Amino acid sequence: MSSTTATHPGTPAQTPPAPAQPATFAPLQGSELVLGTLALSLATFMNVLDSSIANVSIPAIAGDMGVSPGQGTWVITSFAVANAISVPLTGWLTQRFGQVRLFTMSILLFVLASWLCGLAPNIGMLIAFRVLQGLVAGPMIPLSQTLLLASYPRAKAGSAMAMWAMTVLVAPVAGPLLGGWITDNIAWPWIFYINIPVGLFAAMLTWSIYRKRDPGPRRVPLDVVGLLLLVLFVGTLQIMIDKGKELDWFESSEIIALTVAATVSFLFFLAWELTDRHPIVDLRLFARRNFVTGTLALSVAYGLFFGNVVLLPLWLQQYMGYTATWAGLATAPVGLLAIVFSPWVGKNVGRIDPRKLATVAFLGFGGVLWMRSHFNAQADFMSILIPTLLQGAAMAFFFIPLQAILFSGLPPERMPSASGLSNFVRITAGAVGTSMFTTLWESRAAMHHAQLVEAIHAGSPTAQATLAQLTAGGLTQGQALATLDRLVNQQAFTLAVTDLFYASALCFFALIALIWAAQRPQGASGGGGGAH
Repeated sequence: MSSTTATHPGTPAQTPPAPAQPATFAPLQGSELVLGTLALSLATFMNVLDSSIANVSIPAIAGDMGVSPGQGTWVITSFAVANAISVPLTGWLTQRFGQVRLFTMSILLFVLASWLCGLAPNIGMLIAFRVLQGLVAGPMIPLSQTLLLASYPRAKAGSAMAMWAMTVLVAPVAGPLLGGWITDNIAWPWIFYINIPVGLFAAMLTWSIYRKRDPGPRRVPLDVVGLLLLVLFVGTLQIMIDKGKELDWFESSEIIALTVAATVSFLFFLAWELTDRHPIVDLRLFARRNFVTGTLALSVAYGLFFGNVVLLPLWLQQYMGYTATWAGLATAPVGLLAIVFSPWVGKNVGRIDPRKLATVAFLGFGGVLWMRSHFNAQADFMSILIPTLLQGAAMAFFFIPLQAILFSGLPPERMPSASGLSNFVRITAGAVGTSMFTTLWESRAAMHHAQLVEAIHAGSPTAQATLAQLTAGGLTQGQALATLDRLVNQQAFTLAVTDLFYASALCFFALIALIWAAQRPQGASGGGGGAH
């Protein structure tokens, strides 16, 4: 991700009219630069940590709240959807309140929402507070990137972005491990309470260093209709995807109504945003070949990646007998190689064709998921750990080159809109991926279960021998049948999860063709600011 697109003036955009240029500030120096980078990194870390820390804690939260683990995944989905709605508003909110005020306010409200999440007495309240947390979290990642770029000299913007990407990649490493340890040894509310001291420190540090560097608020019109249509479209779409499995999809009148509402609101949103003078989302960016190709590749890949990130700890805890801590240990190393390779990718993304670097990422993801597709119910810890470790290398080659493609050739005044829009699509894809993967997992497991139980009947010598062995061990006939059913369930859900790993691998290999539909970014102008 190179400096030129992020910091150096380009050709003025044709549509919409460019907003007034914000005041420019000299790069930070010495201890201010170090502390400023620390404050922004802590806020980003806390934000990204919260999207993954809950993954391994879902079974514990669901058990405590008296709901199914499937319903428990709403804790992840609600945060992601609320975040997706608020990210496109970053551009408007920044102009309205000023970068530093908005960033500091977002951190403080995030801390408050985290405290409320920990205090939630039931699943409904927890989901409501997670929605609040997602809404206030929206501006934090794009603004941390904007403020970081402004803190460094133009020549070091690529390295600054690589450092920022490393912070973002460390959080998914720490998230499952920290979440698992806290859930097993303290209590799940503490996965939210740990944000309080970190957030307060980051907010205090940010305000003390950056308050003098805030261009300040200015009055800008709000596209209320566009905002309402956006909320309606994303909300109905996500509820449809999440409730589909529970309500038997299109057999349910509620799902049909939600589908119609999502489709109609999306079409109105499209028409309104393309004709409004001050759109809340600049959809005209999709007229750019590299923007549409980069956003599509990044979002589909992120949906696949995030769906698998949620699925693996669920399978390990529900059907492989893992505690939250061990599930965290098995999924935590995903960022280790990412931390090693990110600085190199950040340094070379302007020199090497980003399409080649992104191809390495997708080959890596596809290879890792192909390895996982060979898992079985006897898979040991090391068999699960090795693909997770290798996936880190693919992650380093994933975000930075795809953002270099996506932001190539964009003038600085269109960067906030492009960052908001690409993040909106990516985060929505992540939420949709979570919902789709849990739905497909259960439906594939039901199919495998039905096929497996066909072999268990009175005429099957294997089934009879197994039952005899279990009853000889002191179990009653009913207990022996229940044990057999648990074994069949374990096999059915394991077969289902490997089906999804295999399908995901094929999708990643297919995405390579999409990357090469993009044009090569010219010279070193490959990178810009996008948020992970």
